[in-house]
Amino acid sequence: MAEGSGDVREVARVTIRFAGDSGDGSQLAGQQFTNTAAIFGNDVSTVPDYPAEIRAPAGSLAGVSSFQVSFSSHEIYTAGDNPDVLVAMNPAALKTNLPDLPKGSLIIINADEFTEANFRKAAYEGDPREDGMLAGFRVIQVPITSMNARALKESGLPQRQISRSKNLFALGVMFWLYERSLEPTLNWIDSKFAKNPQVAEANKTTLKAGFYFGETAELFAEHYRVPKANPQPGKYRSITGNEATALGFLAASQLLKKPLFYASYPITPASDILAELAKYKSFGVKTMQTEDELAAIGAAIGASFGGALGLTGTSGPGLALKSEAIGLAVMAELPVVIANVQRSGPSTGMPSKTEQADLLQAMFGRNGESPLAVVAPATPAECFDMAIEAFRIATKFMVPTIFLSDGHLGSGSEPWRIPAIKDLPSMEVHHPTDPETFEPYQRDETTLARPWAVPGMPGLEHRIGGLEKSDITGDVRYDAENHERMTHLRAEKVERIADDIPELKVDGEPSGELLVLGWGSTYGAIISAVYQAQADGLSVSAAHLRYLNPFPKNLGTVLSQFERVLIPEMNLGQLLLLIRARYLVDAEGLNRVTGRPMKTADVAAKIRTLVRRKVSVA
Repeated sequence: MAEGSGDVREVARVTIRFAGDSGDGSQLAGQQFTNTAAIFGNDVSTVPDYPAEIRAPAGSLAGVSSFQVSFSSHEIYTAGDNPDVLVAMNPAALKTNLPDLPKGSLIIINADEFTEANFRKAAYEGDPREDGMLAGFRVIQVPITSMNARALKESGLPQRQISRSKNLFALGVMFWLYERSLEPTLNWIDSKFAKNPQVAEANKTTLKAGFYFGETAELFAEHYRVPKANPQPGKYRSITGNEATALGFLAASQLLKKPLFYASYPITPASDILAELAKYKSFGVKTMQTEDELAAIGAAIGASFGGALGLTGTSGPGLALKSEAIGLAVMAELPVVIANVQRSGPSTGMPSKTEQADLLQAMFGRNGESPLAVVAPATPAECFDMAIEAFRIATKFMVPTIFLSDGHLGSGSEPWRIPAIKDLPSMEVHHPTDPETFEPYQRDETTLARPWAVPGMPGLEHRIGGLEKSDITGDVRYDAENHERMTHLRAEKVERIADDIPELKVDGEPSGELLVLGWGSTYGAIISAVYQAQADGLSVSAAHLRYLNPFPKNLGTVLSQFERVLIPEMNLGQLLLLIRARYLVDAEGLNRVTGRPMKTADVAAKIRTLVRRKVSVA
């Protein structure tokens, strides 16, 4: 590929944000840039941000959609707190995203859309290019809309279709600016529009036009090179958390040699799991889009009772709607898995924004004493492993299990090292077959799991339902002594899971002045801030919980080795509440409920206020 005009400057990391109206294709442009950077060999991390409205008014602030991608020559853990480059397709995109840009950042403006009409839609009183608002930024104006139209003048496509391609022109410019090959996106276009060669050719034409515009227009004093990273050897693909979740559940089905049944009511941001799993009918996966959340959990429980892997997924308020039926699964002791991709609440809240505020609901959000297992991935790629783990725990201990993801994990993406089959966990289930020895609530001595009897086996008939069961026989029984015994047994069964999960690992010294403890998608911000602090010689370590109920066996010991504990969360302190109550540790919280991912800078600043002692650095 020709290097083109201007000097070439090598940089270690760049963070780009594509932003525009919902119809401008920022998500697609960002994802294609991500895929290309990953294929090149960079480490990448992304965070999409899109409006909750299906179609907000064009050009309005409410309709702005963005996609941020950070790519680097070394390992990274977040998509960056702030972008180095903003591609603003209209004035609303500029206004919405400008507060996130540090001075000196590069802003590429689609000059054709900076009109009086669009200024009014974005609530600008005048032209932001002329009133000093952009002072201190490097602003490049590119006539993206008109250049795209000129490139496609002979395409034969209607004007509306031509306009929809301008995101690819902008993408072509960015490919030139950061020395990225067009080839992966050209191949994607051929595949995507294989049945419409006219559209395919138009999209390829404007992508190339954008690239060569960057090369010949002499608007840029330099362009940039981000060298390859040095990842662990293996085969990689770029993957979102929801894609990894679906593949993890599919893998669990194959490992357990049992059919997977997924029932779900479409809800943002969990809907992608349903769409992804629906692709795998050839693997025996059955998916059902239900009329509501109650039907979804009911169908999943039914599938689990029938001997399949019963799975349902939801987000935010959907988990509340499922709560009564989840209690039924607790009472019936069935291995149903519930995936919750958390979002901002309460109620409908901000459906397309992320949050971690469902932890207490996952732990306690059912009537009565109804304990279940809760697992939580820390990264998009890790969703694969923890989805498998959710079914491993559920089937081994015959307990409902909640898989607690969130919108940032579900929609964000990163490189995923595809595991070898031999490296996946060994999992198996056994169903009773002998009616002479079968008792529906006779428990395994180690796990306290009851037998998973498949309906239709002669002599294995037993009661099922939400009424309290008699120990051993499973008959309906109301006396106080049995109820207390069964309540304790169900709770102890969950506690025994702690004997079957890894101990909590500490990243850094095993003791010191400060431990930063987290869970879920705060991992990237926490580990980035802690590594910065360690490089500065501060006495700080990190630990991240993937198992939330029960906690790892050594959590109390780990906490006791540090003078202070900091818990960053995207809620008002839910894990903080549990840690203080369970371990009597006076931990301190760092709480954000902005609908955005936790920022590394916020964690780093809090660490600096809490840590005074430095340690010697070799």
